[in-house]
Amino acid sequence: MNQSAAEFLEGLSEKKIGVIGVGVSHFELIRLFLRKGAAVTVLDRRNREELGEDYEVLAREGAHFRLGESYLQGLENYDLVFRSPGMYFNHPALTAARRNGAAIVSEMEVFFALCPCRIFAVTGSDGKTTTSTLISEFLKAEGKRVHLGGNIGRALLPEIEQIRPEDVCVAELSSFQLISMRRSPDVAVITNISPNHLDVHGTMEEYVDAKKNILWHQDGRSRAVLNLDNPPTAALAPLVRGSLSWFSRKERPERGAFLDEQGWLWRCCGPEAERLLHQDEIRIPGMHNVENYLTAISAVGQEVSIQSIQRVAREFGGVEHRIEFVRELEGVRYYNDSIASSPTRTMAGLDSFRQKIIVIAGGYDKKIPYAPLAPKLLEKAKAVVLMGATAPRIEEALRECPGFAESGIRLAYADTMEEAVQAARGLACPGDIVSLSPASASFDLYRNFEERGRHFKSIVMGL
Repeated sequence: MNQSAAEFLEGLSEKKIGVIGVGVSHFELIRLFLRKGAAVTVLDRRNREELGEDYEVLAREGAHFRLGESYLQGLENYDLVFRSPGMYFNHPALTAARRNGAAIVSEMEVFFALCPCRIFAVTGSDGKTTTSTLISEFLKAEGKRVHLGGNIGRALLPEIEQIRPEDVCVAELSSFQLISMRRSPDVAVITNISPNHLDVHGTMEEYVDAKKNILWHQDGRSRAVLNLDNPPTAALAPLVRGSLSWFSRKERPERGAFLDEQGWLWRCCGPEAERLLHQDEIRIPGMHNVENYLTAISAVGQEVSIQSIQRVAREFGGVEHRIEFVRELEGVRYYNDSIASSPTRTMAGLDSFRQKIIVIAGGYDKKIPYAPLAPKLLEKAKAVVLMGATAPRIEEALRECPGFAESGIRLAYADTMEEAVQAARGLACPGDIVSLSPASASFDLYRNFEERGRHFKSIVMGL
């Protein structure tokens, strides 16, 4: 273990640490701190019963708890407070606590400060998880020992004692994580930027500024990868301090990866270019996944062989909740695309299919405009089952879209996922496709998109 990590962990003995939220990212982190002798208090809005087994395990290992509506009171009484990955940095309670002298950090901030090996980090509005996973798969195919985590749902700090200088870390980073980061990765990747999380950030400017932090603290030895086809991302090029690579589905960049008109993926460096594989060789469907491959190829550069890239393309079956095939019943195929929590993500999912499909959409309202989604739904959907808080907003966007009356698209409504699946089943005929692709967050009915996707799958498997 490197000296910085050793000193940090040794210094935890008898420190008072508050950890906001248990969740997937913090469970093992709390256990690590307890093993190192820290006095850890779990701060969570949920009660003991709602925490379930997590409460029982952590209590046995010595954790204290502050639960319920007052869970954020007294933050200034801890030596260190870890905010949850999804908690807004400028939350009023956190702002007040900082004014009162509280030291508030995140798991990812501390990890970046202590990590002894190279870090690849990926952010963007869409495609982060698949791109991060592809980078990890490419590097593993080259024989590297890879640690994959971050916003993907796995904390990296609990692994710090096992990470060696010759290893590689791949981190997916959200805007909530990046907003307070004061370190940047060795290789920084921005997949794309479109309106997202405006219910929390308030303005598009703050959202983009958070994304910029993945670049701000790089130096001349670092590398950045940007999307040449996405103007908000391409506009960040002047911030790049090291080498810059691009990816594009429309044109050949000077350095990076691109798709030609015949469907071949290429890797290029100056005047030299090498053909890697055809898009039809990629096992996971959809043009957005071709773009994810281009992004990952640009990120790893010449570090990964053509053979390794081709092998991953043939063997990698995708990530759960991302156009995930669930089952075929009565000639109807069901897909789980619960990750599609924004209109742009749903639009990409719709383009993955070569026929008109039945879409289950709607959920928590993140204050994102739905007008851009409507034309794509009219083009690619034969029916839409609407649910959740955004149902009337999606319906309004559809009805106001030119061509709605002539489209023949059918609309149905549901209060629960069970009702939505049954409605979709009733609309489907043999040969049809039903996809859960909500274009909305899940927080009105579920804790996260994973819980939403698994509930959908369980209902479909029970039909």
